Amino acid sequence: MDWILFAIFFGACCAAAATGSMFAPGAWYRGLDKPTWTPPDWLFPVAWTVLYISIAFAAARVAPMEGSAYVMAFWALQIALNTLWTPVFFGLQRLGAGLVIIGLLWLSVLGLLAMLWPMDTLAFWITAPYLVWVSVAAALNLSIWTRNRTVQIA
Repeated sequence: MDWILFAIFFGACCAAAATGSMFAPGAWYRGLDKPTWTPPDWLFPVAWTVLYISIAFAAARVAPMEGSAYVMAFWALQIALNTLWTPVFFGLQRLGAGLVIIGLLWLSVLGLLAMLWPMDTLAFWITAPYLVWVSVAAALNLSIWTRNRTVQIA
């Protein structure tokens, strides 16, 4: 494992994570109608920390491999969309636009997994929970969007 490479990928993950503190959910989010199955607030930073470490680790494993261009392209796309979602959903309070972004994020993570599978099964399995979490987040975004279509933007 090239730890410098890991640090670079983890740095990209930290940049994505930073949007969570720049655009914290706040009172607006707490006031939205959310489904009963909404995960507790404390779970989000825990889950994202584990996921960011995992996807940085997977990227660092695969990046030096020959033929990893598409894996790295999907990795770059998913981290860009991941970074974009928080400011759009929480910052701009655009639930529908957030839904579009998280749908594209889901597709990019699926593409990442499809490219990882033949290259490195360990990287695939380490990354697979990310798709599960993004699926839950997308379902939550959809539910919040459908329940709050008449909510005024701040």
